[in-house]
Amino acid sequence: MLIKKMLLLVLILAGCYAGAATLQELQKKADSGDAKAQFNLGVCYADGDGVAKDLTKAVYWYTKAAEQGLARAQYILGGCYVNGDGVVKDLTKAVYWYTKAAEQGLALAQYDLGVCYERGDGVAKDLPQAVYWYTKSAKQGYALAQYNLGVCYERGDGVAKDLPQAVYWYTKSAKQGYALAQYNLGVCYERGDGVAKDFTKAVYWYTKSAEQGHARAQCGLGVCYAYGTGVAKDFTKAVYWWRKSAEQGNAFAQYNLGLCYDNGDGVAKDLTKAVYWYTKSAEQGYAFAQYNLGVCYANGDGVAKDLTKAVYWVTKSAEQGFAPAQEALETLKRR
Repeated sequence: MLIKKMLLLVLILAGCYAGAATLQELQKKADSGDAKAQFNLGVCYADGDGVAKDLTKAVYWYTKAAEQGLARAQYILGGCYVNGDGVVKDLTKAVYWYTKAAEQGLALAQYDLGVCYERGDGVAKDLPQAVYWYTKSAKQGYALAQYNLGVCYERGDGVAKDLPQAVYWYTKSAKQGYALAQYNLGVCYERGDGVAKDFTKAVYWYTKSAEQGHARAQCGLGVCYAYGTGVAKDFTKAVYWWRKSAEQGNAFAQYNLGLCYDNGDGVAKDLTKAVYWYTKSAEQGYAFAQYNLGVCYANGDGVAKDLTKAVYWVTKSAEQGFAPAQEALETLKRR
């Protein structure tokens, strides 16, 4: 739920020379107490734009501007304290400056302040306060805040659980292209959580998220193609998306990909590759994969027969309560 956002200064400003023809003129204005010039000079030092990069000097000028009430400077200064950029890391001071900027209506600051309250970073953990600030930011259209607010409504964190409200905010965020919101919205449509069940829409949002590289969306989309849920059944496409997800380390996708190689579904049968993917998944603790890997070792499928390893992996699966593994373990021990 919690997303750490980079401080993209270039997106906040159109360069550090705003309103000044030269660096010297900018320096002169900053020295005379012009808050915008002080902030822009801080950006120059942070970026090394027209001057040697110096984060300590950047913080100095951000502070000058922030103390005059410039919201952008207060927000960026808060980020410096979060990351320890040009100053000793201090989350309490970060919260102080985020609060100053948030109270002036800066959506980015409102979001980051919400994160601080949710995590208890630099301030006592307070989920209702997190929701308060996420709401302020979300209503200004900030996609990350809309997503986090949706999660709060889905879980009932800091606010009464309300699945239709969760869907509302996920939709706001998803339409702005935020991959996590797109995935969660797909899940809502698949399950019928807070919205009428609609597999076609689930596939639509899984696809949007999957195309941005979201591993769980890729895995879910693969399942949809494998079973023909909301889309025409197509094991080749299922394999495509499971591979994308598996390569990012998703244990369920790794297992499913191993199963495809085991059975020749959507890909040429290859027991060696099946073992490879079962192993990847099993090492992450996925019980189904541990069992199948154990069976491969027991039968010598795609790997040299090894009853010791077979017992090892079947035991791992059985210890998680997987019934087929528990039954197979007794047979293996008698061999």
